Amino acid sequence: MKDILRICRDVAAAACVQEPTTLFNNPGQNEKIFLSIAGDALNGLLRYGDWQELIKDGELRTAEGKCDYPTAFFCPDFYRLLNNTVYIRDSAEKVIGAVTPEQWQRDKYLSAAGGKIKFKIQNSMFRFLTPPPGGLKIVFQYRSSAVAYDGKTLTEKSELSADTDIPVFDEYLVKLAIRWRLQARNGQNYEEEYAEYEKECRKRFAETLATRDICLAAGRCGEANDTGVIIHAKTDN
Repeated sequence: MKDILRICRDVAAAACVQEPTTLFNNPGQNEKIFLSIAGDALNGLLRYGDWQELIKDGELRTAEGKCDYPTAFFCPDFYRLLNNTVYIRDSAEKVIGAVTPEQWQRDKYLSAAGGKIKFKIQNSMFRFLTPPPGGLKIVFQYRSSAVAYDGKTLTEKSELSADTDIPVFDEYLVKLAIRWRLQARNGQNYEEEYAEYEKECRKRFAETLATRDICLAAGRCGEANDTGVIIHAKTDN
């Protein structure tokens, strides 16, 4: 996989524009344009959907009497929770999460919680309706905010910071994402490049989707309200 500078140089050659010498610590306008567009391209791919490259397992340990848990403390690269993937480890009880504001108000003020653990994600926190028991190990799957790896240490990054950073996404997709944005920035026709980008995104994204819902709760898959993993569809860039 090529680093972000080599990808930008390939795009420059294909678009017949001046290639960047470096993307960082360079006052040149051309380099600034390529860095800005490369960042937008990776962020656009991040927001496209639940790429398998970004899916990770997360873990939260509860503390007695505590309702609010900032994601930065236990999951610093958290971007979005995957629906129906939150469970209490070593327990048959499923955590009911990400409730709507209406459900939250109704359960908090108008009805009892019924003994079930419920939470919502608000202000970058897991916020439980009532304090869960301390010492619970709650596991879940989430979409990471990482868009690149450090080319030397392979440390994940949520934004580009060096010429040697390697995008987590497919190289060809990244090239297409940068090229149509570059041509749009330069006032050139980009419809053909954008159409190719959208086509390739749909194809690559569809290849990673499960053909059916995956049940994570052993022995409970026959229950109508247990749908297993639901993978988000495409979202707007």
